[in-house]
Amino acid sequence: MDNKDAEFDAIIMFEQIRKVSEATYLQNPLDADNLIRWAGALLELAQFHNEDPKQFVQEAITKLEEALLIDPKKHAAIWGLGNAHTTLAFLTPEETEAKHNFDLAAHFFQIAVDEQPENETYQKSLEMTAKAPLLRADIYRQQHLGGDGPPLASRPKVVKSSELKYDVMGWVILAIGVVACVGYAKASAPISAPR
Repeated sequence: MDNKDAEFDAIIMFEQIRKVSEATYLQNPLDADNLIRWAGALLELAQFHNEDPKQFVQEAITKLEEALLIDPKKHAAIWGLGNAHTTLAFLTPEETEAKHNFDLAAHFFQIAVDEQPENETYQKSLEMTAKAPLLRADIYRQQHLGGDGPPLASRPKVVKSSELKYDVMGWVILAIGVVACVGYAKASAPISAPR
């Protein structure tokens, strides 16, 4: 299977998750775990939509905020907001707005760590958000390399910024997917009677 087939399969899978989540929402709008899954699917789909990926991220943020209205201590939703704002920052060309989103991401990651301090994923996300603005700056600097400097043949080859952006977004969104799956598995686990 080549990258195009894998990408197509991922789009189909996350679109299916989005549709199922939407249908579940119509039946039970107070299911916070469903809203988190829906947001995770939207964040995944954002990396495949070149027209306006920010729209998908904004919609994911709305779903995560709705989940927090239902359950304000839902650390997976808080952590998901951190990831969504990180993704939004990477998609934002304007530096001040990107910094604002990174600050929001750090805020949400800190709350998630405070809610569940033993969670290594949350701790790592908080650590990585401090490094994210430099990575974003490098991406945009590489994207805008141009007229000044040595001829193209003598410039070092760099990964296309769009590929790097999608790699970073992919890792962020993979982490969201893992947390959503774990949350779903915990929510779906049968409850045993006390003995």
